[in-house]
Amino acid sequence: MIKDQLKEIKKQIKEAAKKSARTEEDITLIAVSKTYPVTAIQEAMLEGCMDFGENHVQELMSKVEAIKENVNWHLIGHLQTNKVKYVIGKTALIHSVDSLKLAEEIEKQSAKKGIVTNILVEVNVADEATKYGFKLDEVIEVMKILNTMPHIKVKGLMTVAPFVENPEKNRPIFRKLYELSVDIQKQKLDNISTNILSMGMSNDYQIAIEEGATMVRIGTAIFGNRDYSKKN
Repeated sequence: MIKDQLKEIKKQIKEAAKKSARTEEDITLIAVSKTYPVTAIQEAMLEGCMDFGENHVQELMSKVEAIKENVNWHLIGHLQTNKVKYVIGKTALIHSVDSLKLAEEIEKQSAKKGIVTNILVEVNVADEATKYGFKLDEVIEVMKILNTMPHIKVKGLMTVAPFVENPEKNRPIFRKLYELSVDIQKQKLDNISTNILSMGMSNDYQIAIEEGATMVRIGTAIFGNRDYSKKN
C-alpha cells in the first residue's frame, strides 16, 4: 500500500510543482511517521523517502535509535523547552519554533554542544486559538531577535492550516505565508533565510505547493489512518 500511495503522491507533487513553475525536485516530501511503526518507515525508505516527521520527542528518539540508516528527522510538533536538550543534534530541522522562549532554549542547548541548529519559525496564519505559532504581524520583529542568536539558523517558515473539507479554502493561508517570506527577505537579515516554506498536509498539499511550499508534511495519505491506541 505504501508503495502505491507514494507513487500517486509523487505524481501529484510533480503536477502541482509544474503549476508554480517548479519541478518535483524543488519540493521535499516529509513522511509524517508519528504513531506508525518502524516497519512502515522502513517500507517508505525502500521507496526513496529520506525525510520523516515526528511530533513527540520520546517517539522521535526511539525511532532515531531504531533506524540506523542516514535519514533526515524533522520535529514538526510543539516542542516543550524542557525537552529541547534531547533533540539538539538529532534533527535535520525543527519546524515548530513558536516562541522566543523556545528559541532561546534551542540557542542555549546548541551552544553547549557547539553546533548550529536549523529551525523554522511557526506562524499561526489563520490565528486559530487552538494552534501554536506567532501572529503574522509579529514575525518580522521576531526574526530580528533570532538574527542575533549565533547557534540558531532560521531556514524558513512553517504553518499548520485549518482542516477543511475543501482544500481551496486554505489557499489564502498559504499565500499569506509566502508573502510574509518575501517581506522577510527584504529585511536583509544575515542569519535569516526564508528558502523553506513548510506548509500543506495530506488533504491540501497540492494547493500549498501551488502557493510556494517547498516542504509538505504527509502522513495518512502515505501510511493510512492512524491507530492512536497503539504505542511504538
